[in-house]
Amino acid sequence: MLFDPKVLIEEPLPVIATVAIIVVGKSLAAYALVRAFGYKSQTALTISVSLAQIGEFSFILAGLGVGLEVLPETGRDLILAGSLLSILFNPILFTLAVKRIRADEPVEGQPGEAVDETPEPCNAGVVLIGYGRVGSHIGSMICGRGEGLTVIEDQKDMAAAARSAGATVIVGDATKESILRQAGLDEASTLLIAIPEGIEAGAIVRRARAINPRLVIVARAHSDEEVADLVRRGADHVVMAERETAARMAERAMLTRA
Repeated sequence: MLFDPKVLIEEPLPVIATVAIIVVGKSLAAYALVRAFGYKSQTALTISVSLAQIGEFSFILAGLGVGLEVLPETGRDLILAGSLLSILFNPILFTLAVKRIRADEPVEGQPGEAVDETPEPCNAGVVLIGYGRVGSHIGSMICGRGEGLTVIEDQKDMAAAARSAGATVIVGDATKESILRQAGLDEASTLLIAIPEGIEAGAIVRRARAINPRLVIVARAHSDEEVADLVRRGADHVVMAERETAARMAERAMLTRA
């Protein structure tokens, strides 16, 4: 209700500049920071597009600035216009980014693609992708029972932790077919995908299913859309944390009443 629509007509160039700073400038800064921390371009692009907007906190700051007389009302109107327009544009930009990432997914054997020279494949029954917060718990339980486990991880510190737990570790990008084959996926019985990135997980599921049609694939997801996408690409079981938490809490409540 603070938004004055007249600013779109009376100040079109400042509005465009404000939206450009929010959508382009903020995204570029986020992309550079994520890449600086060593993450892949796909992850950096997803995060930068997700942050290409401003929300209700900007309304609070703009109102406070006007109240303290350090920001003119025109500045508040520009901020509100930039916020509303960036929120409207963000779903479109995010959809385009997802399509771009999926279009850029490397297909093994394409001309010009470097093929990794890898040693002999591992002989693993269970392959785990990702040794972060979720993957480390999975790995400790499997290795704690003395069972064989092969972990694919692209972060060196997490790879070292998996190796210390007793797992065979492949350091590399799990979206590449050559890395999956190096982990012995063509002979494995189970693939556990513990990474949180739904787009990368979908690419891994598709390649894994092509390598080993008999493979049991279990993946994690954070939304119903990710669940549907992973199942469509070939996952046998998809675990969504919210559903599992709800099921366990309801089960505990029923046991307590019994």
